[in-house]
Amino acid sequence: MLKVLKAGFYTTIQDTGRFHYRNKGVPVSGVMDEISVFKVNSLLENEESAAVLEITMTGPTLIFEKETYMALGGAKMLATLNNLPVQNYKVYTISKGDILSFGKLQKGFRSYLAVKGGFTSKQVLGSRSFYQPITKYNRLTDNDVVPFAVQEDFQPKIPEIKVASFLDDSVLEVNKAPEFDILTDKQLEEIFSRTFTVAHENNRMAYQLTETIQAHTISMLTSATIPGTVQLTPAGKLIVLMKDGQTTGGYPRAVQLTDRAICILAQKKGGDTISFKLV
Repeated sequence: MLKVLKAGFYTTIQDTGRFHYRNKGVPVSGVMDEISVFKVNSLLENEESAAVLEITMTGPTLIFEKETYMALGGAKMLATLNNLPVQNYKVYTISKGDILSFGKLQKGFRSYLAVKGGFTSKQVLGSRSFYQPITKYNRLTDNDVVPFAVQEDFQPKIPEIKVASFLDDSVLEVNKAPEFDILTDKQLEEIFSRTFTVAHENNRMAYQLTETIQAHTISMLTSATIPGTVQLTPAGKLIVLMKDGQTTGGYPRAVQLTDRAICILAQKKGGDTISFKLV
């Protein structure tokens, strides 16, 4: 078991997502940065779908109530284990009573904690991912206890990896979305030539961008959206839907982020800048 001593800003349990319920209005949810999570789960030789803790901006203080193995990835948050520095993408042996803490956010926005075998909290509609309309909680709070699998002795094949970080990347590769071809030449030129600032209105549902482009009067039926869909409001604001984003929307879908671009954006916070590149 893992006990939360101090919850931090926004810590949730997430796995690879909740599928086959979008026709009921249920978002995919799941980890925002799949690249980082794949790497930490791979280090621990977990299944790709093993649940992790997603730690946003300010990390928690956690105490392990039984032995396990752990790895961190994603953002750099000056983590310590029993007051000793912890590296990202390295396997650590955990003893009962060990305390994991997080300090100042150095780079990125979301860190991930994986344990051997994954966290084993209750599944709802086939996923452990928090999404409050259908799960009891939307985040962990002080004194919460998170279960994880009991493990026999584990000898990692690869105890540590050097990762080419994308935390400094700012170019988001995109594909054409369904309404791409009805946008004006000026709107498209502005999307691909400008640098945009991530607004402080950003969360697991959507990222808003501060700068606007040419307004529009396009009228359309509500249509399907998925994580990474970039919508254009009538006022010219761009909104990027993320993992907890709604399943339909009535704004034109201008472009669609690639999977890698979603991970890059998930590591951005308010005030960071990005640009788009059509692939």
